[in-house]
Amino acid sequence: MPELSRPVRILQEISLFRDLDPVDLGEIAHAAQYVTVRRDAYFFQEGDPAEMFYILRRGRVKATQAAPGGREILLHFVLPGDIFGSMAALGEGTYPMATQAVHGSEALAWEGPTMAAFMANHPSISLHILANYASTVEDLRERIRDLATTRVDSRVARALLHLAEQAGWPTEEGVLIDMRLSRQDLAEMTGTTLYTVSRILQGWDRAGLVQVGRQRVAVRDREGLATMLAD
Repeated sequence: MPELSRPVRILQEISLFRDLDPVDLGEIAHAAQYVTVRRDAYFFQEGDPAEMFYILRRGRVKATQAAPGGREILLHFVLPGDIFGSMAALGEGTYPMATQAVHGSEALAWEGPTMAAFMANHPSISLHILANYASTVEDLRERIRDLATTRVDSRVARALLHLAEQAGWPTEEGVLIDMRLSRQDLAEMTGTTLYTVSRILQGWDRAGLVQVGRQRVAVRDREGLATMLAD
């Protein structure tokens, strides 16, 4: 059997394409573009035409929306292997959010109509993208419910536990959330103020639940932090 090309091997590592054979992967790889974005730059801005479908290869990206008064709402983080900009493949006109690189980041990208054609020809791709889209919508619905019904400390605890599970790295200090994470990021994620997040984190640091540094957080006691969650 001939050795697979590097682009095909890369696609085989991505869950979206795992059910495809090497011939189909080669076609998809040939259509892919490599997009590199430096730290703090954007893959796309909220309201831009939805032209490209992306899968993050390396780095970290945060998805945000503008709010009244010039505030910014942090919706979620995109990690390697995650899909973003899927509305380009689903025929949506514009991106409903902005995506900003937390670190220097690289993504595979396809033009929207190209990915839509792959979806039509390969139902497994279509089902995966639609499931991802539905999961994102459900996550946002849960966030809205939390904002309306739960205490601030519960929302902050839930956000930290989710990030630790999603991007945690075991260290001597605890489970380090492996991305640049500021108190302002947490405030935007949990619908509160920078002052409130700082006060909560300082208290939890003293209690040994977390260890807080400059733009970094390590979860030291998951069970203790879980007790902060609302019933």
